[in-house]
Amino acid sequence: MIRFKAVLAAALLWCSAAAQAHNFHVGLTEISFNPRTGSTEVVHTYTAHDVEALLMNLYQRQFDLGLEEDQAMFRRYLEKQFRITVNGKPLPLQWVGMQANADRVSVFQEIEKTSLPEGALLLDAVLTDFLPQQANNVNVSGFGRPAASLVFNRERRELPLP
Repeated sequence: MIRFKAVLAAALLWCSAAAQAHNFHVGLTEISFNPRTGSTEVVHTYTAHDVEALLMNLYQRQFDLGLEEDQAMFRRYLEKQFRITVNGKPLPLQWVGMQANADRVSVFQEIEKTSLPEGALLLDAVLTDFLPQQANNVNVSGFGRPAASLVFNRERRELPLP
């Protein structure tokens, strides 16, 4: 749990720095195994401005990501753009929650009582359909395999997980 919190803090700090410059569009996702719960945890972090611009473009109105109904709109989008599959079947990613402030949007998901199996395939197309320069970095750790990082963009939306 301490490692998970440290990784989360580093991710939030990293995205905060990206939001200040905002010369590039980057998302960060951490996928890790929590041995205490036996679950796979997924934490996404995006620049709030990018998420709000996406939603405004999709629905032609202002959004307040502090409101549950507006969070639900982003949730539906994220669930279409991010999934983990094994043998063509999606793993049951459960929505744990979402936090948003002026700088960043963080989404928390988990696959209960499941470690990431060998041969899993990841689709990460979040914001790549809206922002041509969007790059999504995915860090995977804690599954009895070496930690790995993957980069997704408009041209590379699906990759096997190490």
